[in-house]
Amino acid sequence: MFGVDNPQTIAAVRAYVKLSRASRAVNAATEARLTAAGLTHTQLGVLEALLHLGPLTQRALINKVLTSPGNMTDVIDKLEKRGYVARCRPAADRRNVEVGLTEAGTAFISGLFPAHAADIAAAMGGLTDAEIATLDGLLRRLGHGVSA
Repeated sequence: MFGVDNPQTIAAVRAYVKLSRASRAVNAATEARLTAAGLTHTQLGVLEALLHLGPLTQRALINKVLTSPGNMTDVIDKLEKRGYVARCRPAADRRNVEVGLTEAGTAFISGLFPAHAADIAAAMGGLTDAEIATLDGLLRRLGHGVSA
């Protein structure tokens, strides 16, 4: 395979391609609802993180959503213009900028997220509950292994 003769490397490349294709397929299956809501997947990720975790620093959001600092600034700017998030400097550490949901942002993502979650579940409907649990565990191990 392209000058690679190590079976473990070949298997890893094949699994990586399948993982990438599956991720794109699930994202495509959830795209219509997000487009209708005027959101990108990254914007949704920010709103979802803030909904479930509360206010976070931009650095924490970058780590949660896995995007670049420049892109995160742009994403937050756009969400702020829509009135969904607000930036503030915590009194305890004025060097950091925290981002939190506004009332409008909370109402928006609280209404959207259940339908988005249902879209994800439908896209993954070809797997049993046990297979989803196995996949979840394997992907967690993979993610921790890569970032270690």
